[in-house]
Amino acid sequence: MTEKIREIARRLLENGEVELVIGFEKGTIPLKSRPVFIEKPEEVEKLIWDGFCENNLATYLRRYRGRKVGIVAKGCDSRAIVNLIVEGQLNREDVYIIGVPCTGMYDRRKMIRDGKEEPSEDYLFLNCKTCPYPTPVLYDELAGEEVSPRDRDYSDVETIEKMSSDERWEWFQREFSRCIRCYACREACPMCFCEFCFVDENRPEWVEGGIHPSDLGFWNLGRAFHLAGRCVECGACERACPMELPLMVLNRKMVKDVKEIFDYEAGVSLDEKPVLGTFNPEDREDFIL
Repeated sequence: MTEKIREIARRLLENGEVELVIGFEKGTIPLKSRPVFIEKPEEVEKLIWDGFCENNLATYLRRYRGRKVGIVAKGCDSRAIVNLIVEGQLNREDVYIIGVPCTGMYDRRKMIRDGKEEPSEDYLFLNCKTCPYPTPVLYDELAGEEVSPRDRDYSDVETIEKMSSDERWEWFQREFSRCIRCYACREACPMCFCEFCFVDENRPEWVEGGIHPSDLGFWNLGRAFHLAGRCVECGACERACPMELPLMVLNRKMVKDVKEIFDYEAGVSLDEKPVLGTFNPEDREDFIL
């Protein structure tokens, strides 16, 4: 896979089809690969592909709007790219997508805690274990054989749904009281691209800057709601969180509800409008009546 990615990147740069290729290179610490930005054909040897290429590279595309960019994209990255195009943030013709069928990324923090050096199925991120789109949904060139989709599993969400209101609130307070509001989740998310985030607004000031429980709740729940119908389940937010908050439980709840209520999945089609940006007379209404 690595050699195929390098081959494609070299050709694109040599032929002037793109000005830049965004991919991954070996990190400076064990069990970590990091984003790399290649502008010269002779630099393509830096490119790699392994089970630690976890970042959603679509996050960087808006920085290069107006330039021709090549990007290495796994399934969730491709869904983010589709979303960005649908929401008017990118032009399709400006992006050359090197699709990479993905067998899953490994949780290095869990591996380090367990003293493991060799990855195994047990250490895949949950969103990878239940990924319905491991093969990119949109690409210009595929760098490997397609990977079979995995079955979705919402057991973590259903566990929370079965709780009483008091139990859910107790769970939320217990888990999210650890939030330090560093906003690493926001910075890692390809779909958090507002010029001014609602927590940064001061006219009006929607939420104060402290870590009072009400502020933490407003931030974490507000962010989850803003991603309803937009989250592509890449898990970038949860991986970026220094406090290891279960952010994907909130996001997956939104994904589950949007699918059940509107029969919509984010980032799978360029032809579908954003689910909360359109109206269908056939939409269910039982959840609001």
